[in-house]
Amino acid sequence: MTPNSAKTKKVPQRTCVGCRKVDPKKSLIRVVRTPEGVFVDPNGKLNGRGAYIHEQRSCWQAALKDSLARALKTTLTEEDRARLEAKLQTLPDDTATDNAENVQT
Repeated sequence: MTPNSAKTKKVPQRTCVGCRKVDPKKSLIRVVRTPEGVFVDPNGKLNGRGAYIHEQRSCWQAALKDSLARALKTTLTEEDRARLEAKLQTLPDDTATDNAENVQT
């Protein structure tokens, strides 16, 4: 077997419902719609319709306006919204993320 014929593993790609940017699945947070409601799925294994969001406040804020509900084909209840807002509060500010990216380059 020649080096050029070695198989490369395909990395699953997903689109952030907040900013619409495509990135590797592992770099996004999955949110899932179940019969019990809408939940953050940290392991990405829960059954149900899922959507993906970057771990950034701006993406979560944009997603919570309407695109997340549309992607999950549901209406967010007050309880769902409260759960998702709680996750939003744990995320770092985008300015901190932007500054970290600028330092690394």
